[in-house]
Parts: sequence; structure tokens; C-alpha cells
Amino acid sequence: MPVPSLLVEPQIRAALAEDLGRVGDITTNATIDTEQRSKVVMAAREPGVVAGIECARIAFSLLDPTAIIEISAPDGSAVAPGDVVMTVTGQTRALLSAERVALNFVGHLSGVATATNSLVKAVAHTKARIVDTRKTLPGLRALEKAAVFSGGGVNHRFGLDDAVLIKDNHIAAAGSLTRAVEKAKAAVGHLVKIEVEVDTLEQLRELLATEKADAVLLDNMSPETLREAVELVDGRLTTEASGKVTIENVAAIAESGVDLISSGWITHSAKNLDLGLDYVS
Repeated sequence: MPVPSLLVEPQIRAALAEDLGRVGDITTNATIDTEQRSKVVMAAREPGVVAGIECARIAFSLLDPTAIIEISAPDGSAVAPGDVVMTVTGQTRALLSAERVALNFVGHLSGVATATNSLVKAVAHTKARIVDTRKTLPGLRALEKAAVFSGGGVNHRFGLDDAVLIKDNHIAAAGSLTRAVEKAKAAVGHLVKIEVEVDTLEQLRELLATEKADAVLLDNMSPETLREAVELVDGRLTTEASGKVTIENVAAIAESGVDLISSGWITHSAKNLDLGLDYVS
């Protein structure tokens, strides 16, 4: 879902400042007259799903508040090679100086959306939904999670403060799975969900016996074991499969009957979508 421009703008400003350095774009300033105006188009060079368009709009607008920006492919749009994503008319210097920052954001976030969409399509014949994780690039979490949504995925928790997820180290430090769950249930408010990571069916049975969790993360289990786990849960908890999820195995994981499949790959290792900024006039 769209990140408010107010929250995005500081990141775009920082990226522009990083690129412009101490004295600005010396190449563009040396070769382009101050008064010159131009039209450029951002276009896809390979198929994918677009995301991060607002980042590009802000980048161009910050350097030229008078720029006229026409968006042809909003976030979530499927594009083919040659498809125009955005057309920008404005001060030539501003367009050229903002080009790389705009493309960096749109290319990376579109890559996230495209990677997500590939998994979403692979499990479309099942009830499973693809969700992201906290394995995001520092500072880009909100934007990457918005890109996951644009690709057809669903967002997991945004941070450590919006849900309880008890993992193996919490269990080890607390002394047992049951003790960790009981302490969490006693500590958090009634609106806070509790999810617990389990590695074995034995741990799952222990979790079910507590009757205090809302969801279970089934970590690194084979599709066969996942199917057994889903049968054991029998609808009492939301089931999430995680660990080594790839485009090759995601369908088999989904066919086990789990509700959610979480993937860190779609954010931390997504391939950049190739887009270019082409001079029109």
C-alpha cells in the first residue's frame, strides 16, 4: 500500500544530496543551458511489475517543482519491454540530475514487486498467500513492503513492536516453548497477536497444548511435514511456512495447505528491474 509522500521525501532528499555532492551535477551544469527544457520518458526494458513510482515523482519534483509528470504505469502495473512508465517535462538540468536517483528507487522496488509477483503466480491455484519478512534493506523497509503489496503479496509485521514472534532463541533463553508463550501472553495487550516458530511436529504439539498462540511459523519443513503440520493444527492457528522458499519449490509448499508462505528473498535479494530514462525532446 502507498507510503505517504511525507514519509518518503526525506529518503529521496538524502539520496539526491548523496549524488549531487558538494557542488552539484558538474557534467550537466557544464553542458546544458539553465533555461533549457526537455521531455523524457521512463520506460521498461524487460517485463515486470512496477513499484516506487512516487519516489521518482518526488525526485524530479524536488529538483524542478515546475516539472509536469504524467504517470502511465502506476505501482502494481505489469509492463513489457518498451512500455512507458512515466513522462516528465521540465528543466533539462533537473531531469538529468534526478535521473539516477529516480531509476535507482524504481528499479529496485520494481524488482521487489516482480519477484513477489513470480511467487504469487506460482501459488495462485492454492489458498496460500505470499508474505514478506523483516529481511529488508536498512531504511527502505516501508518502501519495500509497499512494493511487495504492489506485486500481489501481503505484509508481515513491520517491526519488532507490532506483533509477537517467538523464535528459537527466545525459546532457548526463556527455558521452554510453553514458558515463552505463557510469558508473552501475560505481557502483551489483547490486540497483539502471538506467533511461534517451531522446527518439529513435537514442538507444534507443545504449542497447540498451550492454547495461547494465534499463529505458527513452520520453519524449514518439507512439504510432506508441512502437510502433517496443517492436519495437526486443524484450523486452530494461522499456519505460515518459511525457510529456503524458491520459485522452484513454492508451489509444493503451498499445496501442503499452509495459509502463508514468507520469503526474505523477495526483498533482500530481488533482481533490479531494468528501466531507462530516454530523451524525447
